[in-house]
Amino acid sequence: GKGIGGGTRGGPYRSGSGVTPPQLRQEIKPDYTEDARRRGIEGEVVLEVVVLADGSIGSVRVVRSLGFGLDERAVRAMRRWQFSPAERRGVAVDVVVEVAMEFRLR
Repeated sequence: GKGIGGGTRGGPYRSGSGVTPPQLRQEIKPDYTEDARRRGIEGEVVLEVVVLADGSIGSVRVVRSLGFGLDERAVRAMRRWQFSPAERRGVAVDVVVEVAMEFRLR
């Protein structure tokens, strides 16, 4: 998809169509909730994230949920990630990306 307005009405772009994707600079791993750890819950929380033109995180939406408090932990960790911004024609732009946060018991 083109995203909302294809970046023309203030909405974020999607990767592709002349947009170079943002580059991850700092990743923060989410931590488990005690409930999820006790129950042995593993899997991925998938997030739709707007990476802003300054490389910070804008809106975050849960696309695929695990429950047991892990969705909230994933969103909290995601808000601390930092990127080098996406660019279109050499100009930093807001872009929508999908991120899978993995939860694995060790």
